[in-house]
Amino acid sequence: MFARITFYPTLLYNVLMEKVTPRQWYNRIDDTVLLGALPFPDVAKGLAEKENVKAVVSMNEDYELLLAADGKVWRGQGIAFLQLATTDIFATPCQKKLNEGVEFINQFVKPENVINGVSPSSVYVHCKAGRTRSATLVGCYLMKRYNWTPEQAVNHMKEKRPHILLHSKQWDALRIFHQTNIEDT
Repeated sequence: MFARITFYPTLLYNVLMEKVTPRQWYNRIDDTVLLGALPFPDVAKGLAEKENVKAVVSMNEDYELLLAADGKVWRGQGIAFLQLATTDIFATPCQKKLNEGVEFINQFVKPENVINGVSPSSVYVHCKAGRTRSATLVGCYLMKRYNWTPEQAVNHMKEKRPHILLHSKQWDALRIFHQTNIEDT
């Protein structure tokens, strides 16, 4: 309930921060993945055209997508869409969702087709602000793709998107993902 009550005020805060600070609505993390905030319809159109977005992973709950491009909008543009609804603020994606998200993203990783550091198949991963829920998933993707530790993945994300914010629950999720998906391979 707290996440629902604070949704609109914190969304407004994110919009203001993007206007008055160096924050960007989204950032390219590697040749395939873009990590960002809630994609309003005008942002969604630009992502498809400018960034070659072929797939989107939303970590938002349904009510958070009322003002944003949802699955219907993305699919209408011929873009694959996966929603892994996770409550904002106090929750972190479960391991099942993290694995599902990484598998979905990996369908679009085509390193052999990268031109000038950009893949022809980009994936936009977002939550409300692109700082916590979606950053947790992107951290797992980076660990899996590059065989990195959680610290390496987070440091890389912070170089690209300095305002990511991971709390102890998100760090725990990254470490569990690493132990079960990277260390054992």
